[in-house]
Amino acid sequence: MKRRHFLAGAAALPMLGGASLSRPALAQGNAAHVLRFIPQADVTILDPLATTAYPTRNHGHMCWDTLYGIDENFVPQPQLAEGHTVEDDGKRWTFTLREGPTFHDGEKVRAQDAVASIKRWMARDTMGQTLAARVDEFRVLDDRRFEIRLKRPFGLMLDALGKASSYPCFIYPERFANQDPTKPFTEVVGSGPYRFVAGERVSGAQLVYQKFDKYVPTPVGKPSMVAGPKLAEFERVEWKVIPDPATSAGAVQAGEVDWWEVVPSDLNDLVARARDVVLDRIDASGTYASLRLNHLHPPFNDPVVRRALLKAVAQEDFMASVAGEEKNWRAGVGCFPVASPLASDEGIAALTSPRDINGAKAEIAAAGKGGAKVVALHATDVANQNALMAVGVDMLQKVGFDVEDATSDWGTLLQRRQNKNPPSQGGWSALVALFSGMEFNNPSGHLLLRTNGDNAWFGWPNSEKLESLRDAWFDAPDMAAQKVIGRQIQAQFFQDVPYVPLGQYFVDSAYRKGLVNIRRGIPLPLNVKRG
Repeated sequence: MKRRHFLAGAAALPMLGGASLSRPALAQGNAAHVLRFIPQADVTILDPLATTAYPTRNHGHMCWDTLYGIDENFVPQPQLAEGHTVEDDGKRWTFTLREGPTFHDGEKVRAQDAVASIKRWMARDTMGQTLAARVDEFRVLDDRRFEIRLKRPFGLMLDALGKASSYPCFIYPERFANQDPTKPFTEVVGSGPYRFVAGERVSGAQLVYQKFDKYVPTPVGKPSMVAGPKLAEFERVEWKVIPDPATSAGAVQAGEVDWWEVVPSDLNDLVARARDVVLDRIDASGTYASLRLNHLHPPFNDPVVRRALLKAVAQEDFMASVAGEEKNWRAGVGCFPVASPLASDEGIAALTSPRDINGAKAEIAAAGKGGAKVVALHATDVANQNALMAVGVDMLQKVGFDVEDATSDWGTLLQRRQNKNPPSQGGWSALVALFSGMEFNNPSGHLLLRTNGDNAWFGWPNSEKLESLRDAWFDAPDMAAQKVIGRQIQAQFFQDVPYVPLGQYFVDSAYRKGLVNIRRGIPLPLNVKRG
């Protein structure tokens, strides 16, 4: 399925009047001081603990820092922390903060801020929730030191505090960290290399970040993913929100912008032909795509219906719609991405056996759900979301549901997916969820595998069996034991179906030649400069 049929010459068109970037950075000689970046979507929510949307996550890494940071080899490195000690057979961790870091309001980063931030983070994050169940107490020892005392060891402590992706454990001022984690804050007082310039924010069009001159980067290691020194090499970074991919392609080729975060695959060849543009696969783990189902309301509160739907899902159709040629995607993907050590063929026939639309339709009808109303959340201003849900709506209609194709912009989708009401009262039935493959390599950070009801990710599945297997994985003594549990998780997954895997695809970034120091793993405009 092709999303666009107007590519020839599109990138050569001049920027349209209202959307023009006016070339100020280049034409006015400010190129050395200003970086222009096209994010994959607008940042509609400023609090990184209020959403797993990657634009907000990236915004968070611009503005805040973490105690530790994960490098591209998935090894945690000190960031705001100077170091730590572990005693009492892994049940007492003592952390020491570096001397020097301050918040953007000039206040020192203290142990009190770190403890309050960790507590707020634990309520939202999947690894944080696991840690919370093992915490006995927190103790602030002085302004630079604090303890976490555990009831039982938690070997992934540094991985959790330094995670790169959804719900990073950013360190906020205590007054923000003490706020209810279910109520997003809207003021940004960061601890990172850039200040958010709220006065220049234009919803749906622009976000601006200004270098924080008092930021003190970690002296440890080298820049790698979200580890190592975070340097603000530009005085100012402007995020230009451009929903139309053809306009984005034209902007990066013409030098109107410096970096386009996500290039839709059907524009790769066009962009790659540009003389002064680099096409770069920054995240080699790809994007894991899924159809998230709402378990609170009919028809997907019935596991029989969820299992029947698997018969109709052709991962190849979904992947071709979003990533074009087969070299850009993988099908036959279960609940772990293809490169995960836990990926297996356990139960995979549910997705790889011959597809049976009529069989799925008959089973859904036999369960009394034929013709049921299904509300599909469909963001049309994000190319990959749009392509995947277009296929999803078609599939849901073919198996006999009465589908409302609830098209909207990305920000509206993010708001509506929080609604737990029935679909007829503003809720929803299905949405597309996209995460980096690196997040789902194992159960620790796999948001969509959490099945802890109201504390689960949107869709709120509930399965005591999956939760029990996940807990067992944390305590497994070695990789061999983890792989055994991984197979058990996937077997149970295909019984409970907390979501439907749609496959895994790979996307590229595009940036102007001359930009150097691009971090691997996550497309973040940190440390980048003109060579």
